[in-house]
Amino acid sequence: MSVLEYIRGPSDLKALTTGELDELAEDIREFLVRAVARTGGHLGPNLGVVELTVALHQAFDSPVDRILWDTGHQSYVHKLLTGRQDFSKLRGKGGLAGYPSREESEHDVIENSHASTVLGWADGLAKARDVRGRDNHVVAVIGDGALTGGMAWEALNNIAAAKDRPLIIVVNDNERSYGPTTGGLADHLATLRTTDGYEKFLAWGKDVLQQTPVVGRPLYGSLHGAKKGFKDAFAPQGMFEDLGLKYVGPVDGHDIAAVVSALGKAKRFHGPVLVHCLTQKGRGYPPALQDEADRFHTVGAMDPLTCEPLVPAAGPSWTSVFGDEIVAIGQERPDVVAITAAMLHPVGLTRFAERFPDRIWDVGIAEQHAAVSAAGLATGGLHPVVAVYATFLNRAFDQLLMDVALHRCAVTFVLDRAGVTGTDGPSHNGMWDMSVLQCVPGLRIAAPRDAGQLRAQLREAVDVDDAPTVVRYPKESAGTTVPAVGRVGGMDVLHRADDADVLLVSVGALATVCLSAAELLAGAGIRCTVVDPRWVKPVDEQLAPLAASHRLVAVAEDNSRSGGVGSAVGRSLRDAGVDVPLRTYGIPEQFLAHAKRSEVLADIGLTPVEIAGQIGAALAHKENRQ
Repeated sequence: MSVLEYIRGPSDLKALTTGELDELAEDIREFLVRAVARTGGHLGPNLGVVELTVALHQAFDSPVDRILWDTGHQSYVHKLLTGRQDFSKLRGKGGLAGYPSREESEHDVIENSHASTVLGWADGLAKARDVRGRDNHVVAVIGDGALTGGMAWEALNNIAAAKDRPLIIVVNDNERSYGPTTGGLADHLATLRTTDGYEKFLAWGKDVLQQTPVVGRPLYGSLHGAKKGFKDAFAPQGMFEDLGLKYVGPVDGHDIAAVVSALGKAKRFHGPVLVHCLTQKGRGYPPALQDEADRFHTVGAMDPLTCEPLVPAAGPSWTSVFGDEIVAIGQERPDVVAITAAMLHPVGLTRFAERFPDRIWDVGIAEQHAAVSAAGLATGGLHPVVAVYATFLNRAFDQLLMDVALHRCAVTFVLDRAGVTGTDGPSHNGMWDMSVLQCVPGLRIAAPRDAGQLRAQLREAVDVDDAPTVVRYPKESAGTTVPAVGRVGGMDVLHRADDADVLLVSVGALATVCLSAAELLAGAGIRCTVVDPRWVKPVDEQLAPLAASHRLVAVAEDNSRSGGVGSAVGRSLRDAGVDVPLRTYGIPEQFLAHAKRSEVLADIGLTPVEIAGQIGAALAHKENRQ
């Protein structure tokens, strides 16, 4: 029986010997490789924090002591040590979430899986603890990649201001977020990693100089008084200490005893402390270590020996289609440049970076900076393409509005994972972009329905030279080609029927769903016109006249129903004096539980049967009222 099988909660760790803790770490790694290979998930980050997590639960008493995880994709080990060892449906419907979840355990605090937030949480929890007169520890675990986010430094500024408020910050320094961490902070941490350490030098100086007759003690005192200079020279942790943070480390994050010792020192200090732990993403699994792109940050279901996928891809992914097309555009357009926020590989910019290394910038987890920098690039005569996940653009709304749109900068934002993403849970669904961005003056939004339209609309977007544009698409396969049978204004007609009853506006990747719904309605004697607006903002001027010839207008979108495309279409119809009833089918105003994309779409009614049924019921209701 493995040591892991005896663990039912953090308290069980306290009785283990050093040897048993090492066995536990090996058990956890073997478990993670087997379990994540079956379901898919975040493998590399969790392999890298095995010993660190064991040490945290050895040193602290969760949940009384609050252990907070930034991003949370590295919380699988934490789940195992807090009694959650059934990974059979990890990230699947009814199974464990891929991130911390308050519903699962009292040991989980932060469910938001966006990076760089943990230090703000820790600051607030530490203040609340002090106000309430409690003495528990607050521990924030943050990766070096997340420290590239501006929110982390805003929090550090506030944390350091309260020099007598105990708070422990553990930096999980693996030199990576999705890929290698970039920027000045990365350089600083690299220097700390490769320095023997100031404390060793100071200890040597004390032993030698204090034994030197006459001048030894005065000289040591002078040197000790100048220790700030020596720290900068021999172990430049001064950046953190200048902020008012006690610095402990660097420490080997894969040595449980060393990490526990460092955390013990941090616990005894009555103020904010930073514990710098060096770890290796993908530790203990050779295929992950050989993958220089992202060290198996996220994997699909696969054979753990060959790493071959268990479920073959249904076709080219939206991400790969974008990646190929942006390279083609870059070859034709020397003014086209690219920016991403620590997601070079996940958003498909790897090939562009290889082909045009001087025309791409990874700014780290700093979407706000990406947007403002893009405004500067555009003003300087280039056309920047900013590629991020749709959910992460939420952070840069003010910059997109006030820096890009207000200045009419020609910047193209490419939003991957738009709409329902599924297995990554509520904070990764890109379900707000078409609502949030509706109010941005001059902005144009494209929602391609298939790979061919993505290529075409990306080119149309980068051809716009006086306003920002957005191209958004979902996760997974780009699916089959959906041909148009006609054109009205800028809209593609996907299905036409004589004397149609219903105008069904299909947004983006829901084209096949809407066409299937139209077939079901035809079987019930209800005729439909199905159109793809292609550009959903602004609403095409020809939509209102077309709607006027139908008895009902329906809009289906992979976005929140609140303030989305349906709302914009309704406003456009009212402005044009068209009083045809409107129904909108989209994502309800709620956070969605993790499950496969298809399962989530079924749960929220974005299926052909549900849409057809509701349209039929709406028409029947209209006739009854007449």
